[in-house]
Amino acid sequence: METVDRLEVYYDGQHVGTMAPYQRYLTAFEYSQEWISEGFAISPFSLPLEKGVKIAKADPFDGLFGIFADSLPDGWGRLLVDRMLRKKGEHPEEIDSLTRLSIVGQSGMGALTYKPVYQWNTKSDISDLDRLAAECKKILQSKDSDDLDTLFALGGSSGGARPKVMVQLDDGEWIVKFPSSSDPVNIGLMEYEYNLCAKACGIEIPEVRLFSSKNSPGYFGSKRFDRKETESGVRKIHMATVSALLEVSHRVPALDYTSLMALTWQLTRQAEDLQQMYTLMCFNVFSHNRDDHSNNFSYLYDCGSWRLAPAYDLTYSNSMRGEHATTIAGEGRNPGMKDLLKAAKIAGIKESKARQIADYVREIVSDKLSQYLNPEL
Repeated sequence: METVDRLEVYYDGQHVGTMAPYQRYLTAFEYSQEWISEGFAISPFSLPLEKGVKIAKADPFDGLFGIFADSLPDGWGRLLVDRMLRKKGEHPEEIDSLTRLSIVGQSGMGALTYKPVYQWNTKSDISDLDRLAAECKKILQSKDSDDLDTLFALGGSSGGARPKVMVQLDDGEWIVKFPSSSDPVNIGLMEYEYNLCAKACGIEIPEVRLFSSKNSPGYFGSKRFDRKETESGVRKIHMATVSALLEVSHRVPALDYTSLMALTWQLTRQAEDLQQMYTLMCFNVFSHNRDDHSNNFSYLYDCGSWRLAPAYDLTYSNSMRGEHATTIAGEGRNPGMKDLLKAAKIAGIKESKARQIADYVREIVSDKLSQYLNPEL
């Protein structure tokens, strides 16, 4: 497999810029003149829209800028790519980031695409989700799968730890999740009910669905919010995680919700988005969703402005040492109302409004998710 020594970045057919290796372990990026004239800053803090070559740091993305690292598969997707590489006789540890981006090509999350594209001819069959779930289990157990081509074709560009596939249905593109080795059998139903509860709390979520299964209560599915149906076809929406925007690793807890609310206001200048982030913080606290790391919050750039993306990865979860990955006004182990109100005050949200939202979210969560929460929570 030939190493890629120059990668062209595109958005909706327009040439965004060029990436190339720099000093062996780093990468350099430069916007095209066309994009400087007509485009936008794809990552406003680390890649402002201006002439000149920008050099990425070694950490935390192995010499890539965060916005390009967002395009790479993580967790489950990376596992599938490495399995495919070994199947083709390659050594995954020898494949650099630019070459991995060429494998992603046009299939990554968000709207950025990459050329040249290194493409494997793979087949895909989504007729039996139970069978795909069983094959995912084999992969997680380090066994061979007869459906590796299908799993790679449907999930090789995905992130997150849980196995998943991306399926095209009549009403759009969906992400369907399967249980990991440590998940309870009802994890799909749990995430589905968590999302419906979040929606009842006033949080924007993608369209969700529970796909039927003979082996469990169902598989959780969510419609992709980085894709938009238009009269001329499907249009990709530019997306950036907090991890990418702030150039921080989601594996190292380093953020507070006060920072997320400040970032939301700086990017969107919309009180509605700021309130959404506060409401989501309240929901994560009261519903015990503690895997709230920087990859689980995103922003979309569409029609000339940034906005907070719909909430995702909402379910009962723990993080390192059982604490929130993102702290609440400095408190991560056992945050409560006073911490929520303190965070709201720092963000400039009136206490009366903040308390009203928090009380409402706590009531809805207690009513709809009590079967999943420990009595002391």
